[in-house]
Amino acid sequence: MYAHHMENRMPHARRRGAPHLVAKTGVVASTPHDADALRWVALGGLEEIGRNMMFFEYRDEILIVDVGLQFPEEETPGIDYIIPNVTYLEGKKDRIRGIIITHGHYDHIGAIPYLLDKLGNPVIYTTELTKEIVMKRQDDFPNSPKPRFELVRGGDTKILGKHFAVTFFDVVHNIPEGVGMIIRTPVGNIVHPGEFKFDYDHEGKPKGLDIWKKVGEEGIHTLMLDSTGAEVPGYSVSERVVETELEKLFKAAEGRIIVATFASLLDRLGEIIKIAERLGRKVAVSGFSMKNNIQIAQRLGYLKIGKGVLIPLEEIGKYKDNKVLILSTGAQGEPNASLMRVANGEHKQIRIRQGDTIILSSSVVPGNERSVQNLKDNLARQGAIIFHHKMLDIHSSGHAPQEELKAVMKLVKPRFFLPIHGYYFMRWRNAKLAQEVLGLPPERTAIADNGMVVEFRKDSVIVTNEKVPAYYVMVDGLGVGDVGEVVLRDRLTLAQEGMLVIITTLSKQNGRILKNPDIISRGFIYLRENQGILEDIRKRIRGIISRIPRRGELDADYLKTLIRDQIGQFIFTKTKRRPMVLPVIIEI
Repeated sequence: MYAHHMENRMPHARRRGAPHLVAKTGVVASTPHDADALRWVALGGLEEIGRNMMFFEYRDEILIVDVGLQFPEEETPGIDYIIPNVTYLEGKKDRIRGIIITHGHYDHIGAIPYLLDKLGNPVIYTTELTKEIVMKRQDDFPNSPKPRFELVRGGDTKILGKHFAVTFFDVVHNIPEGVGMIIRTPVGNIVHPGEFKFDYDHEGKPKGLDIWKKVGEEGIHTLMLDSTGAEVPGYSVSERVVETELEKLFKAAEGRIIVATFASLLDRLGEIIKIAERLGRKVAVSGFSMKNNIQIAQRLGYLKIGKGVLIPLEEIGKYKDNKVLILSTGAQGEPNASLMRVANGEHKQIRIRQGDTIILSSSVVPGNERSVQNLKDNLARQGAIIFHHKMLDIHSSGHAPQEELKAVMKLVKPRFFLPIHGYYFMRWRNAKLAQEVLGLPPERTAIADNGMVVEFRKDSVIVTNEKVPAYYVMVDGLGVGDVGEVVLRDRLTLAQEGMLVIITTLSKQNGRILKNPDIISRGFIYLRENQGILEDIRKRIRGIISRIPRRGELDADYLKTLIRDQIGQFIFTKTKRRPMVLPVIIEI
């Protein structure tokens, strides 16, 4: 990657592109701030999929874009969510002029309840639907401050402080009311288009290109582009095609239909309900977040559903199988989501029957491949007929692939390019596209990692060697940030190597061993079949204790350290494994 300082990282995090772990002392800088430069930092969203949050800083004012969460990885066992680190912003919260939320996906809004207070509860600028989704989520966080909103629509311009003005424009994503923006700053116009794709008419022609042309006419200093689809050739699959393919599957299904997709794909959920209504099927919804989103969309008029089409999940048994369609969360194989509970036989209302048709109307989010494969295997073993996006065009990503990214580049015609959102290779590929399409030299396509400070000047965009804290902040139960690197390393050790508890009973008078040390193994070795190594461990413990000089009271902590280190090294020499060794000293 870059020739920047290599801080300590979480175990194995490099494989998954986790952010750098930097010292908690704050900013690392070797050059003084340029007062006339616009500073930009991503606190997440680079080097991973999710946790999207960035800010712009000019002199004494700060503008934030998105406050998202990231779902846990294999390297973060037991963690509920990963959220951005706002240490840098906490000390400057009086300078924050607003938060802009581009759309209502959790990787852009999910950290709001955890961070709003730390940021001083600034005004949130967003659309009505996104506001309602944020407010619904706030119901689960009664101690979080009540958000303050200012609603925006495409075409609106909002003045945020002395140095920022933002003009919003509508973009097509896979949730309604996504917005992009032209951020007007003292150094020039910066375009952040949110996340987007092209929509197509029935003849296959892209719609809404005039918006991008108008953006380009503004004279754009820097274009930021979502890089999630930068490796994908061609164009987006039209939602019209997706709807046609889904209807074919629905007509061919002889039993129940279960459609699993993202809870926030409201446009597609609405079309699925319309098709089901045309075919005479009742629709039940399984999944708390999906049910909430459908209710919000109905209330705001985005979904118009005929009377009696939606039925409670508890009533699916009252109808013939060929008259039922179930909308479900869990297409990513999430452990507690609805479809995984169905697959595991843990769902209260749904049991898989021979001939059920299951449609996974979503792509696989990077990192979820194994869990999705297990999900498909479990459902197929129970007799379900399964279709997914690699078999038919039953999903269209919300992220523009290469040809759409190139089209936007040509229409916007920026002087500089900064790829955002995605792993390093995705962003590198996006930068290469800009170099090919726009003829930009490499020095005009800046690639930065989380926490790196980028300075925009009127005639340059420079990735500085200054960094702000952007390491993971983990949410585990009610704890936010209390699970750090050491705790995570212990969890990974327990998961990968197991543990060995060594209980040693000593005489308080002379420090001698009173009984043979007890050894408990969990996830390391099966004790009954490894008596030889257990006896070797006991012998070494006796040797360690016999060599401790007898002067006054026994230092139990010192003895524990000796046992942990020496027995740990002995076990590694014998087995090439490093279980967690937990010595327990009992003095009688």
